[in-house]
Amino acid sequence: MSKAGTLDLASGLGGKINKAEVKSAVDEYEKYHGYYGGKEETRKSNYTDMVNKYYDLATSFYEYGWGESFHFAHRWNGESLRESIKRHEHFLALQLGLKPGMKVLDVGCGIGGPLREIARFSSTSVIGLNNNEYQITRGKELNRLAGVSGTCDFVKADFMKMPFDDNTFDAVYAIEATCHAPDPVGCYKEIYRVLKPGQCFAVYEWCITDHYDPNNATHKRIKDEIELGNGLPDIRSTRQCLQAVKDAGFEVVWDQDLAEDSPLPWYLPLDPSRFSLSSFRLTSVGRMVTRTMVKALEYVGLAPQGSERVSNFLEKAAEGLVEGGKKEIFTPMYFFLVRKPLTE
Repeated sequence: MSKAGTLDLASGLGGKINKAEVKSAVDEYEKYHGYYGGKEETRKSNYTDMVNKYYDLATSFYEYGWGESFHFAHRWNGESLRESIKRHEHFLALQLGLKPGMKVLDVGCGIGGPLREIARFSSTSVIGLNNNEYQITRGKELNRLAGVSGTCDFVKADFMKMPFDDNTFDAVYAIEATCHAPDPVGCYKEIYRVLKPGQCFAVYEWCITDHYDPNNATHKRIKDEIELGNGLPDIRSTRQCLQAVKDAGFEVVWDQDLAEDSPLPWYLPLDPSRFSLSSFRLTSVGRMVTRTMVKALEYVGLAPQGSERVSNFLEKAAEGLVEGGKKEIFTPMYFFLVRKPLTE
């Protein structure tokens, strides 16, 4: 169902950015990041611009490589990547106790792969919150093709300032999305506000672990690469995220870094030592083919100027993610389930 061909990738590069302005957008995006000398405070104060530029520039690459669900997954032996991604989404729905008829919010929903899967799995209605116009346009088309437009929709808004009344949703979840928030407490407080009392919020967070050493130059480089290649203002620790959700008012039901007991490493699809026909585009060979292809498309004018540089910083992110995973200093699946108290 996702766009899969070379020309589809080329046509989507740059998202809603004018094709003639993609190169300058790449320039501006790169300058935000520590890898190029940018400052954390600048990223946080300009997070809306930074994250929007990132997803305009990167979404077509994600869809080309990953399909409709842009996230990693806890994975069992003998399980395909696609199967693990679906199970990762089903696990979240089960933890939330979703039931038919419930109204659910997906915070930072991408192009809506998870919300479509969760809506069908649980017979719920899911609203996807997203601040990127290109992803919403793409997501609505995928909803139409999947026949779920009646139960799945999108709202364009900043998750730091949601356009919903208090106590609107029966459940809220976020999958590798609230890591883009400049202030986790502020983001979690907004989620707390729109969630009904007694109901739950579940999240997979991108975090640095207790193994991360801020004084280790290699660790710092890996963190910078991940932030650059994934549009992040900062990567918070698991402890910071847990404290932030408590400070927002939630009661913690349980939390765990699901990467710790995953039978197969979460970073396996990006590991250069691995080859897979089923997820070829994610392998080091597949990424090299994509990089070469994008360079050729840019050369002949089918892809906008700057596209190869986007491919390059996404490649740098893949390297940082694999190295961070192997050193156990980074996880994309710190999970916690929290509840809004019945009475405040």
